[in-house]
Amino acid sequence: MKLAELITRFIDFFYIKPISKFMPRDTFHYGVCGGGNLVLNWVLYFLVFHFVVRQQIVDLGFVAISAHIATMLITFPITFFTGFWLQKNVSFSDSPLPTGTKLFRYALTVAGSLVLNYVGLKFFVEWCHIYPTPSQIITSLISVVYSYFAQRYYTFKK
Repeated sequence: MKLAELITRFIDFFYIKPISKFMPRDTFHYGVCGGGNLVLNWVLYFLVFHFVVRQQIVDLGFVAISAHIATMLITFPITFFTGFWLQKNVSFSDSPLPTGTKLFRYALTVAGSLVLNYVGLKFFVEWCHIYPTPSQIITSLISVVYSYFAQRYYTFKK
């Protein structure tokens, strides 16, 4: 049995009557997969911010990047690919589009999320003076709504 099938069966175990009455199955799958990837992002963000970047400005020689933005840039590729794999193979597995098309569209929609994330981190950390990890969580929650509609109606359109 493939990993995607195991994950789908596990998620479907929790897709019970009260939920299934008001939420379509693929929306539930999206929520669980997206939520899991979001939690992975938060954990990675915390670990990288505290133990890799060590809350320091990252000086690349030609540009200096603040710790919270450097952390976002480090964790992004990991959650990009785990998110794409989960959405393609679990949430929207019935999309007939070729994988290359899905990946390209996913990259475009995630770019929008990345811009929202960047602006949100700048705003919450530098203007509102909120600690970076909670700022990342707030920003991520804001981009979830955008991401769902972009994935559902553009990236994995049936």
